Amino acid sequence: MTTSQPEGPGRAPLCCPSAHLSARPSRRRMLAGALGAAALAAGCGGHGTAPTTPVRPSTTPSTPTPPTATGGPTTVHSAAPSAVPALPATSAWTPGAGQVQPDVKLRAVQLIEALGAWPDGGQGVAGARGRIAPLGVDPALADQAGVLLQTADRAALQVVVAQYGGILTDSASVLVVCEQWTQTADGPLQPGGTTVDVRLSAASPRWTVTALHPAAPGPAAAALSQPAESVLADRRITLPPAAAADIRSGAVHDSVLTAMLALAAAHEFAVSVVRSGHPLDVFGTTRPSDHPLGRAFDVWQIDGRAVVDPATPHALVDGFMRAAAAAGSYNVGGPRPLSGGSTPNRFFTDATHHDHVHVGFRT
Repeated sequence: MTTSQPEGPGRAPLCCPSAHLSARPSRRRMLAGALGAAALAAGCGGHGTAPTTPVRPSTTPSTPTPPTATGGPTTVHSAAPSAVPALPATSAWTPGAGQVQPDVKLRAVQLIEALGAWPDGGQGVAGARGRIAPLGVDPALADQAGVLLQTADRAALQVVVAQYGGILTDSASVLVVCEQWTQTADGPLQPGGTTVDVRLSAASPRWTVTALHPAAPGPAAAALSQPAESVLADRRITLPPAAAADIRSGAVHDSVLTAMLALAAAHEFAVSVVRSGHPLDVFGTTRPSDHPLGRAFDVWQIDGRAVVDPATPHALVDGFMRAAAAAGSYNVGGPRPLSGGSTPNRFFTDATHHDHVHVGFRT
């Protein structure tokens, strides 16, 4: 496997097989911490598939959703006592066509799905250890689950997208972006979610999960810049919970935010990760990544088409990458190498970036 392309100054583009993943329809942003039951308009995360209809609270059981031609939900879970509002129905994430090492992502996702959802009585670390032990992973990984293990009586979790933070021959980082709903006793549904950097090492018959690093966006800032306010309000930019919290923290540079707004003038797009939940260093190196510094964002879906989907027109993704460079990015990564650019190494590709567009800034 080709080594992961650095994200930062001084890197040379690497080429990899043009691998893409299955498409997900676009979905509206769920802002972490918003009150009430959030509707999840599913999309293809470029890493697999999720529901194709909004996830809404329901008091009746759901039926399985048949897989799509490129892979899709295989199981639908429905849980909740009839006396109180039910948790949203969710579907198991499955990898679509064109994946690079699809079982590596599936391994990471299955662990997060088991950790972040439980019926009455399943809360706490002990319950989580019991849920993940049958997966053949170390039950002690539950101790690293962080915000996923809230003190709620019951919880449901939906994986939005699974994206590589890095993929090498013997190790990988899978960024599992998820939404979560919790409920205590007869209380209201509480929407939330996070992004978990799942680390794995090569093993047979399946890769081994070695560590979990949940996102830690930090508290909301007392005041935000105008670009931050505009991004949070722009319905053409879909932000998962951790990314929205990153922006509300005030720790994301305005260069990133103004570029998002410029791109949203021509496209609707879904962000996978901004600052938290991403490896601190470019995977496989000791060079700091632009993401934790608040100087980068990744996009997995453009105009309702997943970057990784083999059916997504190359012109759409390539045009978005060039538009990102025009918006000021010095470092744009994606599934194919592009020529041109006013600075050396402006465009790059590698196995890690086959499933998303990386947009980085110097300041």
